[in-house]
Amino acid sequence: MQALLSVAPGGPATLELTTLPDPKPCKGQLLIGVKAAGVNFPDTLIIRDLYQMKPPRPFAPGGEIAGEVLALGEGVSRFKPGDRVLALTGHGGFSTRVTLKADTAIRIPDAMPYEDAACFIFTYGTSYHALKDRAEIQSGETLLVLGAAGGVGSAAIELGKAMGARVIAAVSSPEKAEFCSQIGADDVVIYPRDMDKDAQKAFSAEVKKLAGSDGVDVVYDAVGGALAEPSLRSMAWKGRYLVVGFPAGIPRIPLNLALLKGCQIVGVFWGASVFRDPIGHADNVKNLFDLYTAGKIRPRIGARFPLARAHEALEQLSQRSVLGKIVVTMEES
Repeated sequence: MQALLSVAPGGPATLELTTLPDPKPCKGQLLIGVKAAGVNFPDTLIIRDLYQMKPPRPFAPGGEIAGEVLALGEGVSRFKPGDRVLALTGHGGFSTRVTLKADTAIRIPDAMPYEDAACFIFTYGTSYHALKDRAEIQSGETLLVLGAAGGVGSAAIELGKAMGARVIAAVSSPEKAEFCSQIGADDVVIYPRDMDKDAQKAFSAEVKKLAGSDGVDVVYDAVGGALAEPSLRSMAWKGRYLVVGFPAGIPRIPLNLALLKGCQIVGVFWGASVFRDPIGHADNVKNLFDLYTAGKIRPRIGARFPLARAHEALEQLSQRSVLGKIVVTMEES
């Protein structure tokens, strides 16, 4: 098998393509022939030792895969060789073979391509949990999505529309604005990458103008940084501010704003929720597959890279220039 390994802490250029013996599944495991791997922001952190999970080196990044079951470990009865599955692996996905616990694998619909499957559960799972479970968003409410052209952001746009919300997408370039309009955003706000106080005030005023006198019911913040405070200022009474991620830095939020708005600041830790509420997670996955089959959601794959160039995928993601998702494809079957 081939794997792109992190052998020392550092950026994407430090990764090394290596040939290794095929792994064998242990008790309760599956051996998966990886067809495609989704690229997500945690992949850029884990290779730098900046993520909460620090696997021993050498390891391959890649926490989201889709592929074919090749072999079963002892005691596995729910799957058979040839089954098409997706899974969250935490790491190890940038390889042509991977073993994982059988109870973490999910069968995918027959009509779902491997590339779609590899770009599905992390972004849509996060955004569906955020909007459904944490915000309890209602039809007719207004949703502001920050970093709306990225993986989780674009998923939030599609899911928000499918759930009956009016969606305002916030992005950093005209190209991203056009992308968000194409996938269903009702309105788009373009913000500068470096926001001073004047830019923050202008951003908040523009959002309030689009949202109307009541303000925004739900903010989906997968960016953090200087966008947080002006977004909170644009909220409606009893709004819900979803804390999803911080690629622009962890913000300092004046808590008096939460008091004045009567709003909630709500943490979204989808990975933990999967383990704490497996029944709810299974129900969410079923709902997401139903939405996919109905054509209401579809992974927006903006770039594809072969395994040998997966470091370029990570570099592109780090630069926050991605439209939708990036997928890594495997040359080896």
